[in-house]
This record gives sequence, C-alpha cells and structure tokens, in this order.
Amino acid sequence: MKERIKTRMVGQSSAVYGIGFIGALIYFIQHATSFWMGFMGFIKAMFWPGILVYKMLEFLKL
Repeated sequence: MKERIKTRMVGQSSAVYGIGFIGALIYFIQHATSFWMGFMGFIKAMFWPGILVYKMLEFLKL
C-alpha cells in the first residue's frame, strides 16, 4: 500500500517540475539576446527549483 502512495506522489511532483521547467524555458529563451544566452536559459530552467529553495532557505536563515 505504501508503495502505491509513494509512486503516485512522485508522479505528481514530476508533473509540477515538468510544467515549471517548460515555463522557465520559454521565459528565459524569450528574453535571450544571443544563442549563448538562450543556452544559459536552458541551463537555468533545469536548475531553477534548486536555486529557488536555496534562496528561500537563505532568506529564512535556516
């Protein structure tokens, strides 16, 4: 029973991450002024959740 719940929760978080990745990718690429800025936007889109958590913890001083 626990395995079903765990699998179901992983699927939901993957969907949220996927939608966030697509949104961030579109945002960064739209604002890119060159190919390399677009490439950096792709890299930023992959790592934005980690950066967001880091900044939040830094703000909360945890």
